[in-house]
Parts: sequence; structure tokens; C-alpha cells
Amino acid sequence: MKNVLSIVDMHKTYPGGVHAVRGVSFDVMEGESVAIIGSSGSGKSTVLRCINRLIEPTKGEVRLRGEMINTPNADINDVRSRIGMVFQSFELFAHLRVIDNITLGLRHVRKMSRKHAEREALQVLEKVDMLDRKDAFPGNLSGGQKQRVAIARALAMKPEVMLFDEPTSALDPELIGSVLKTIRGLADEGMTMVVVTHEISFAREVADRVIYMDRGVVAESGPSSIIDSPQTERLKKFLSSISEED
Repeated sequence: MKNVLSIVDMHKTYPGGVHAVRGVSFDVMEGESVAIIGSSGSGKSTVLRCINRLIEPTKGEVRLRGEMINTPNADINDVRSRIGMVFQSFELFAHLRVIDNITLGLRHVRKMSRKHAEREALQVLEKVDMLDRKDAFPGNLSGGQKQRVAIARALAMKPEVMLFDEPTSALDPELIGSVLKTIRGLADEGMTMVVVTHEISFAREVADRVIYMDRGVVAESGPSSIIDSPQTERLKKFLSSISEED
């Protein structure tokens, strides 16, 4: 298996001295699904945002297929086209139809013709079961539908790795299933992905590997079986608190 993504000794300190990420390192192999779990404030989303250059790490390296991408010389638009990102709040353009939300990046970053871009958009909309809503505006979609469109928009760029930042946290419980089904389908197809999630059962079923973060560090990592057989007291305590909430 080829190494797609490498995080090396990542640190992030925010103004005011909040040390959100403290020396995080991990690799993601081609076709691997990695779930990052942990309580709120553990640094999970900060790691994803540093990978995608939405924020810059204070220290450390982010490498995509061996190439260091967190340097001033790296083309941010190229980085973001190679690393797809799906946010918890969808981030769709409200004034654009579904199909136009998807073709925007293809036309302006990939420099595709409108006709070519629309053909690609229709394919990914069919993949996420949203083809029938291609002419709708985001305001007329449910939260789950918006998230599937956001996934389609990222997929259209044919990224080398997909990042999901709590993709179901803004959804009503009855809408979560359709989004998780879509992500599960991508994992089954061999998409390389990193999913920050609070859906522990999803992490158990879908992830090849689970990373548990606590207070900015990787406190435990391993195959998804660590969810059922945690080795550290920190992970045991976290999983216990989750089950109590359920």
C-alpha cells in the first residue's frame, strides 16, 4: 500500500496560548479509512483544517504523497483540489443551484468547459443519490441532502484523499443515516479518507483504523477493534462517557 498522507509532529497554538494540537503524527495509506474520535476540544477538527491549509500549523509537516504541502510555495488551490473537505455546516453557496455548486470548482480550478463540468457533476450527483435535485437551491434541501451535495462537490474534483469534519453533527437524527450510508459507500469503493466523527458505531464498522485524540495528542490508535477493547484508561473513560450519553 502507498502512503498518501503523512502528518509529522503537528502542533497548533492559537492566539492567547491555547495549544490545541501537541505533536500529532500519523500516516494514511491509499484506500484506508481513518476515523478520528475524541471529546470536544481535543484537537480533531484543528488537525483536519491544518491538513487542508484552512489554518496553518505552528510546527510540523503535512505531506501528500511525499510532497510537503504546508509551505509558502505550495499552491493552496491545488492542495485543496487534491484534498477534498466536507464540513459539518455544508458550506454551499445559497444563491447557486445544486449543479452550479458542484461545477464551480471544476470550471475555475480544473478549467473545465461548462459542458464537461456539468457532465462530471451529474455523475457524482447520481453517486450520492441527489440527481433528481440538481436544479434545486440549497435552501430547498434538507440537512442530509445538503451534506450529500457537499460530498458530491468534493468528489467531483477527484481528490486523492477526502476529509470529513463531523459530517453528521449538524443533522437531525433521522437524516444522519443517509449521509453515513454515502460515506460508507465511498469507503467500500476504496476512497482514502479521514473522518472526524462522534458516531462511534460508524467508526467501528467503517474505519480501518481509529485514532483517539485527547487534549491535543494522539492518546491511542489502532484497528477499529480498539473501540471494543481499549488499551488506555483515557479511551476507556471516553467510551464510557459516550455510552452513558446514549
